Formats: sequence, structure tokens, C-alpha cells
Amino acid sequence: MWDEKTFVLFSSLSDLQISKNGEFIVYNITKANYESNDYKKTIIIKDLREGSESYIENSYNPTLSKDGKFLAYVKENKRKKLTEVWICELKNLSRRKLLEIKNFIDLVWLKDDKEILVITYERLGDEDLYFESKIPFWFDGRGILDSEKTNFSIYELNSGNKLESFTQDFFVLPYVTVAIAHQDGFIINIPKRENPYIKYDILEYTNGSLDYLYRDVSFTAIDSNDREILFLGKPKKSSITEHDYLYKYSNGDLEPITENFKWNNYDGKIISSGEIYFTSAVKGKIVLDKFKESKETLVDENCYILDFDVSEDGKVVFVKQTSTVPDEIFFFDGRIKQITNYNTRIIKKIGSIEPIYFNYKSFDGKLIDAWYLKPKELKGTCPIIVMVHGGPKGMYGYQFIYQAQLLANNGYYVLLTNPRGSDGYEEEFAKDVVQKTGLEDFQDILYGLTNLFEKEKEVDKNKVGITGISYGGFMTNWAIGKSNIFKAAISENGISYWLSDYGFSDIGYWFNKELIGENPLENENYKKLSPLSYVNNVNTPVLFIHSTEDYRCTFDQSLIFYTLLKDLGKEAYIALFKSGAHAHSLNAKPRHRAKRYKLILEFFRQKLIENKIGFDINFLKEFKD
Repeated sequence: MWDEKTFVLFSSLSDLQISKNGEFIVYNITKANYESNDYKKTIIIKDLREGSESYIENSYNPTLSKDGKFLAYVKENKRKKLTEVWICELKNLSRRKLLEIKNFIDLVWLKDDKEILVITYERLGDEDLYFESKIPFWFDGRGILDSEKTNFSIYELNSGNKLESFTQDFFVLPYVTVAIAHQDGFIINIPKRENPYIKYDILEYTNGSLDYLYRDVSFTAIDSNDREILFLGKPKKSSITEHDYLYKYSNGDLEPITENFKWNNYDGKIISSGEIYFTSAVKGKIVLDKFKESKETLVDENCYILDFDVSEDGKVVFVKQTSTVPDEIFFFDGRIKQITNYNTRIIKKIGSIEPIYFNYKSFDGKLIDAWYLKPKELKGTCPIIVMVHGGPKGMYGYQFIYQAQLLANNGYYVLLTNPRGSDGYEEEFAKDVVQKTGLEDFQDILYGLTNLFEKEKEVDKNKVGITGISYGGFMTNWAIGKSNIFKAAISENGISYWLSDYGFSDIGYWFNKELIGENPLENENYKKLSPLSYVNNVNTPVLFIHSTEDYRCTFDQSLIFYTLLKDLGKEAYIALFKSGAHAHSLNAKPRHRAKRYKLILEFFRQKLIENKIGFDINFLKEFKD
């Protein structure tokens, strides 16, 4: 059965690397354990010729040396509250502990694999207070920054001796590479606090010397073949809504690689021959291409390519996800071959539902892509849940969305749309919500719902729910103040008042000024585009779900909307999780995630199927055992 605990059956695959000779791969497999309320992480070393596998238990962050002889990785010492850095010699799988450190960030191999760079962070650490003199004060997924600085320490591989160490005054940005090896040194990407997603300084470290390669640019170094550096972003951006492209740096010259291909790029690799491999968001897909003198498409299927690596002779390994099957690893050398079956095997047992693609014209003729899932068991008319992605520059499409599968397998139609502002289309489409968020994009969603009513007569028009996280939470808040079509709503980690979000959010001081407008204290958009301004119009029962450690959309956003609704006598409920960052739906502890899914299932069941008055939460008692 598909229920709130089914997610623990699935495995997540990450940190995929292939040896330069293409003979073996390494990767990390992560699996939730409901009983221990934790995640088990295991490093897999797989020989592609023989198919044999070796395992390193309770370890993560595998980092393959350039020559393929060594594997660096880390494991947590919970008793000492330290991170251990280990080295595995792959020829005989012998292992030794190199060092113990606090506040681990990343590892980078240097100097022909004779040295290793260990990146950590340091904070003030006063037992009574946090202190900061810059913004942001906190950052989602990193916590309260507390005057954070980043440390770079170089260790000799054989002895474990520290050869050099220095500190830079910046905080580490999640999902942005801190450093890459290049020639005899390494390149550092330093996010600038005034807008850390589009303003960087790029430094080059060589033989004890640290020099600027670029100042105040909008790209970061993501790979090197020791002659050329591959950058992702743009030389200059005015907003985060702009697309990212790939650029090759060689001998002081910067060459644009993918600017003319119009799609937003996610990742890239450059091998010694100069060939560049990269992923792009294309109309609900993430595709894999390569470029030398022209672009060649390697994988363009109805799927997401989530991670990949390339050997020196052009063999590619990648993590692929489809609408019906979570992560699996595939191998490409002219033909695609599946080499893992972790999740495929589970799906064959429990089944999944294939989303149906359609497109439609919105109010102004703009063509919008959408997908919907039919209920597993269709008995007469069924309620429908509209799911809104995050972003607004998120994207639905050919990915495995557990919550959509969960709802469809429990009797609901599920509608997924890519309204204007979404990724996967031309840059202008992504920018089309700037300073009008909630206006035309909401109309796109409503038009999709109306279109689906015409397609599927079994959809119950009187039992429509809506839900979403982040921007999806904002849109849920907006929808219930702008329309009475929704009979139940679950708003998660969303925004209700742009002005307070400007001050509380880790990125609000620049992101809100891009998306909503400059001069927050004077700009009418901060009121006009805030769902809170339409609280009197709300007649929809709403459940707010939020987490206390969300510093992207802080929990005051749900609390203020909830408080005003209750004061006005409206039907509203709030579930505030005591931990969890903005992505708590994916990264929180397993029991936390299960309770969240149960809340969602029960609220929609009680409101859309049973037409229940109030919200009975006795089901939470089952989690106490």
C-alpha cells in the first residue's frame, strides 16, 4: 500500500563518480530507517567490467582521486561530535583514518593526489549568544551564521600532516561548489553577501599564493581539466530568475558554450580533450548533452538526469529518475544500460501511476505544460488536488514526485502545472512573474484546472484541493483569498506577507526586491501581492504546515496568516514541526516526514472525501508508540 511510510522503501543515489579509465564507479546510497529515525548512508564501489561491488558502511561524501587509486570519504563520530576523514586504497580496499575535524564541508584532491584539501567552517560559538555584523543573519540549511568564516587546510596524504591553512571571510552557500582542483592549486568560489546567488569573487590558489581570477561575476567554477576551467552562470546577472549557461576559461579568455541553446543549465563536466558534458532543463525534462564543436544530445528521454560523471574516454554514468521510478544509475557508451535496480524492484512490487501530459492555452494564449495523475481506483467521481511547485523557478515534469503518487494512490486526481515563471523554457518565460507574482501565474493554474475538468469528467468539481511548498505555499495562500473553488488547502512553508519576509528570510533582502520590487517600505506591491491582504475573502479550510528551522520562508509567514484567520472566525489549523529546514519534506528525520504525509492525507480525506466539520488529529497518537 501507498501510505505515509512508503517512502522508506526507496533509496536515494548521489555523489556518482567514474574512474578516468572508465573501469569502475563510486556512489552513495541513502536509505531512511523508520525504526531508528535516521538515514543509513553507504558508499558503493562497483567494478563495471566484472560487476562486483564493495561497500563502506555508515560513510558518505566519497571523493575519488584523479588517478583512481584512492577514495577519500567521511564518517561521523557521534561520541566525539567530530567528522573523521578516511582514505581507502582501492587496489586492496585497505582503509585508514587521516584526521578528525569539526564543521566539515568538503574534500578536494590536489597535487597529483599527494595532498588533500579539507574545507571546514568556524563560527563565534559563544555559549550565550550569536553575533553578526552582516546580512544574512541566518541561512537555510546552514543555521544561524554567527560570524561564519571558511577554513582551507591542505594535508599531506601519507603522513596526514597539515601543510598549510588559511581562512576566508565568507559563508558556505548550499548547493554551490566551494572549490575545485586546478593545475597545481585550486579555485575558490566566494559568494558575496549583498546577493550570494549572483555575485561572486573567484580566487586562484597556487603555491601558497592567493590571487583574484575574477571579481564580482555571476558564475562559479564547477570543473577543470587542468588546462581549462568550466564556469556555470553568466558573466553578469541582474536577477536570479535569469538562466545559467556554461563558459570555458582558457589562457585568460572566456568562451561562451551554451548561451545560444536557450535552456537553463544545471551541471557540467570538462574532460582533457576539451569535450564538455552538461545537463539542461527542457520542458519538464532534464537532458544530457555534450559539446566540442557542436552540441550532441546523449540522453533526451522523459526523465530527470540528476547527477552524472564522465571518464576520459567518454563513458558516461548518470542517475536517472522518471515519473514512475525513483533514482537508478545508468551507463552510456553509445548505448544506455541500467546498472542498478534499487527502486525499480520496489516499484514492480507496489506499482506507480504514470502521469498524463497535456498542454493548454492560458488567458492570454500562452501555452502551458501540465501533467495529471488519475486515481489508482476510479469509482465514480473523485476529488482533485492541485499541486504547485516551488520557485517560482521550479519545474514539474518527468520526475518522481512521491507526494503526487501518494495522493493518486489514495483516491485523488493530481494536477501538476508549469505556469509562467517555471524553469525549463526560454529565459523570458521564467522572468514573466517578476513584480506580478500571483497574478498571471495563478490564472495559468486556474486555466489548467478548467482544462482538466473538460478532459476528465470523473473529476469532482466540488471537491478541489490545493497544496504546495515555498512558492507553492505562497500560491496556496494566494489562491484561497482569490477564489472559492478550493474546498481544502494545505499551505506549507509558504509566504503570506512579503514585507516581513523581506526582513526575516535569509534571501529576502535581495530576492524580494528582485521578485516583488525595490523600496519595500514604500512599494505597493508588498501589500498588493501579499496573500495576507485578502484574508477577509478566505472561505476555504486551511492547514498550515511549517518548520521552525526554515530560514528561507520563516514560520512567522504561516503564523500571521493563521492568527488573522482565526481572529476572523475562519477555519484554520497549524502544524509547526520543531525542527527541519526549508526542505524538511525531503530531508527531515523519517518519523517527521511520515507525520507530515499523514497530516496531508488525513486533512484532504476529512475535508474532501468525508466533508468533515473540524479536523480530528487522533491519528497522531499512533506515532507515539
